[in-house]
Amino acid sequence: MNTVETNVDVLIAGAGPTGLVLAIDLARRGVRYRLVERAERGFPGSRGMGIQPRTQEVFDDLGVIGAVAAAGGPCPPVQVWEGRERVRTWDLVERADTSPAIPYPEILMVPQWRTVEELCARLEELGGTVDFGTELTEFAQDADGVTAVLRGADGATETVRAAYLVGTDGGRSTVRSMLGTAFNGNRIDETATVVADLELEGELDRDHWHMWPKAEGGFLALRGLEGTEAFQTIVRFTDPAFEPDLERDATPQALTRTIARRTGLADLRVTQVHWSSVYRPRAAMAERFRTGRVFLAGDAAHIHSPAGGQGLNTSVQDAYNLGWKLAAVLRGGAPDALLDTYDDERGRVAADVLGLSTRQHIKDRSSGSNGLSRRGPETHQLHLNYRESGLTREHRDAVPEDALHAGDRAPDAPCRDASGEVFRLFDAFRGPHFTLLDLTGAGGTEVTEVTGARTYRIGGPSPDLLDPEGHAKAAYGSGLFLVRPDGYVAVATDELGDVTGYLAQVAG
Repeated sequence: MNTVETNVDVLIAGAGPTGLVLAIDLARRGVRYRLVERAERGFPGSRGMGIQPRTQEVFDDLGVIGAVAAAGGPCPPVQVWEGRERVRTWDLVERADTSPAIPYPEILMVPQWRTVEELCARLEELGGTVDFGTELTEFAQDADGVTAVLRGADGATETVRAAYLVGTDGGRSTVRSMLGTAFNGNRIDETATVVADLELEGELDRDHWHMWPKAEGGFLALRGLEGTEAFQTIVRFTDPAFEPDLERDATPQALTRTIARRTGLADLRVTQVHWSSVYRPRAAMAERFRTGRVFLAGDAAHIHSPAGGQGLNTSVQDAYNLGWKLAAVLRGGAPDALLDTYDDERGRVAADVLGLSTRQHIKDRSSGSNGLSRRGPETHQLHLNYRESGLTREHRDAVPEDALHAGDRAPDAPCRDASGEVFRLFDAFRGPHFTLLDLTGAGGTEVTEVTGARTYRIGGPSPDLLDPEGHAKAAYGSGLFLVRPDGYVAVATDELGDVTGYLAQVAG
């Protein structure tokens, strides 16, 4: 057994979407990291397939939205069946039009394994890798860092010294268990559900999400997976005694029998099962997301029902919130207290998401003949905010409730540069920096001299950007707006000193 020692800034345990997004964010910031995954390959299933609008904005910033969008498609309309008869069609999600402030207004359907592939490819573009077949077996932390032991597939061990450890290793997190952090929650449904990716022979179109809500034994759904020839099925067991063989063993033969029984479509035949999983929804959250130099993110920090498509999205945004803060402390001289705000901000969000997912699950179970209930804009995660965070500074008085506040998501807006070309505010935000938007109309040169932020004067006597259609003004109003690296308004003010003081105090 060989033992070697390596040193990194951040050790990330778990290479699902959460760990990959964190690694991408750290890589572009020049932070030394190590990303390990005990499995021999990336996640093989379709499970977290709904990419919400806010997560699409995160992927835009990270340079992966084009590849992910090309691999997916919109949520198809639902085709409701009763046995062999098509009954009606309806939209599971509320359709929306692109607006200047919201460039990605609808959910994007992508099998999770494909999202993982595209995130891995983006990480490789940045010079990074995933150490597959490498398991975190133990760790200890002290005042200066974390010492961890890794074991490879060949049994060789390795000691890694890191400034910080981040557990992104799923709902059965080894990191959380070793920390002894309580994982508080409860089962919200005792009914078992099987989800499986499979090859299907027979006549069934791929233009709909086919659902049999009244099938004997429980709900069944079939839909074509984007970018593949495969289908996904979801099978609920309303009667625990019904078809117990499928819960135990999701073979092609068992799935073929179940589909025939519940749909009456005897010509449908499962020829291969690529992946399957059985779950009973539970809502639970870690007691804390930070313990000294160790952090929990994604499913390691919170789990909930898949209803409403919140899991992968909340997890990705955990990583997006933590990445810039780790870099600010490790590279920018920011105070360690900045890292405490990760726990505060994401803990609030996770608690809200657990509530939303549980409510959506209950609505689904009581939705009757439709099988599922409609997903509204509350699932898009565009209205999540950090208004109550200790990092937020709202210096203006009497701001209307429906106006943009410090702590809110920073909207997009198409502006024009000096050549007259369209320049989106998301183009200004893209990258690892703070961004200062000057919409005061004063156009002072001192704004361009702010240390620690990329600045844009919008309108006024010496503009960097023009706003001829008034989209930026409509979204932001008037004033100075400092936008965090993760796309939320940190400071809203009329005084430049509030911005410079914030950057010196918070961002180092």
